[in-house]
Amino acid sequence: MADYGNKIKVDDEEWVSKRERNFSKPVSIYEFHMGTWKRKSDNTYYSYSELADIMVPYLKEMGYTHVEALPVTAYPNDKSWGYQTLGYYAIDRRWGTLGDFAKFVEKMHKAGIGVIMDFVPVHFAVDPFGLEKFDGSCVYEYANEHEFSQWGTKNFDLAKDPVRSFLISSLFYFVDIFHVDGFRFDAVSNVIYWDGNADKGINAGAVEFVKRANGYMHAMNPSIMMMAEDSSAFGHVTKGMYDDGLGFDYKWDLGWMNDTLKYYAKDPVYKKYCHNQLTFSMAYFYSENFILPLSHDEVVHMKGSIVNKMWGDYDNKFANVRNLYAYQFAHPGKKLNFMGNELATFDEWKEFEPIAFNVLGYPKHAGVQRLLRDLNRIYTSHPAMYQDEYDPKSFGWIMADNADQSVYIFRRESEEECMIFIFNMTPNFYWDYDVGVPYEGTYEEILNTDKEVYGGWNQYNGLPLTTHGSGIHNQKYRITVKIPSFGAVYLCHRKEIPEEKRPYVTLEDPKKPLDEKAVHQ
Repeated sequence: MADYGNKIKVDDEEWVSKRERNFSKPVSIYEFHMGTWKRKSDNTYYSYSELADIMVPYLKEMGYTHVEALPVTAYPNDKSWGYQTLGYYAIDRRWGTLGDFAKFVEKMHKAGIGVIMDFVPVHFAVDPFGLEKFDGSCVYEYANEHEFSQWGTKNFDLAKDPVRSFLISSLFYFVDIFHVDGFRFDAVSNVIYWDGNADKGINAGAVEFVKRANGYMHAMNPSIMMMAEDSSAFGHVTKGMYDDGLGFDYKWDLGWMNDTLKYYAKDPVYKKYCHNQLTFSMAYFYSENFILPLSHDEVVHMKGSIVNKMWGDYDNKFANVRNLYAYQFAHPGKKLNFMGNELATFDEWKEFEPIAFNVLGYPKHAGVQRLLRDLNRIYTSHPAMYQDEYDPKSFGWIMADNADQSVYIFRRESEEECMIFIFNMTPNFYWDYDVGVPYEGTYEEILNTDKEVYGGWNQYNGLPLTTHGSGIHNQKYRITVKIPSFGAVYLCHRKEIPEEKRPYVTLEDPKKPLDEKAVHQ
């Protein structure tokens, strides 16, 4: 129980006592902006506490494990989305008080949902009532050519001990008082390198700050997750200090995000010439503990929404976006999606209006939302999709080099099961495609993105598939699979273990509607 001036209380002892930083657990993060997820009928903001009341049922129905809020520390300009912070110990009053935010965290925790905060350690806003020239001198910022950032703000001089103490204490404040579960450090490449430019060299003082922040946090609060949004190729971001690392738990895989979105935007005729854009990520995956992000940065600044990035006409865009989300969840690494991705909206996110839940009145959009819900439920209920995912033994390519057909097949395994993932990146339809598999027996189709309930054409396998004949693709056995155009197929082989030890859950009847109260309230 946190008690701050006898006013702020977070009643979540059970959650905090059981919280752990476990890399073999599923993590599916719903990134959101407080002011534009939903608004009241008169277009005014919900408070933190009010927002939790309507957001918790939605997150539970959709199956997310965590929420990540764009910065909620006090900031002056709506257009900055919180990334030009001023009050590192103040909750933004647009959405209520410190007590309201405490209730938001409490309600999330009581529903079994972790809360992650975005943290901006690189720069701060230049408003005169803030940190700039705090006592008439450069207390927080540099006093040389590095003073200004690329965003027109002031860079923190992270080599100064008072600055380090100020920022690290801010992290501890939100953990100790509000019981938040983790932080995502924004723009880490701008911490590592002078002005974010590798050609200017490493900023040793700033790197030392990051190591201290992560080291102190893990020493005092071992269950807290520390994440880096880092676009650089700097090594050992998620390694410990004894391994000369920065000490983060996870790093956003922005290389995966860029390569993947470029690939899905291509005309299928040309995909065979860039086949390795999807295979390359596994060549470096085990170098860090990666999160696969489809974040707010990909749906702003005239970049278009996720579905609008896809190749093709209306139907093909939706088929491709369903394939993309299935690929994201099948690929090793934790998951992150920005609000609205699950709605497949054609408009990119705007900081001054709520996301368009009204599009769920159209079947294709509602189908994508249902797919994201089912992907979360499959992900959290099948150990092969999250256990030991940072260990190479849990993953293997079955077909990595079929560029001519643009078909990808890989397996992921746990002690209990082997899952086969098949992705067809062209409009070609395959009625009887032979696929090599490592185990004899039956393989159950647990997901097919072409099902009508997701907005597809119902070209799915249905009945369990049984191994037959000789092996193929360097595997001992084979099965014959129907693969729809632009389709993604998940197959599961349950290994011979006692029934009582199987941790599986079965998805609800696909014809059963979503919980309308949670989704549409």
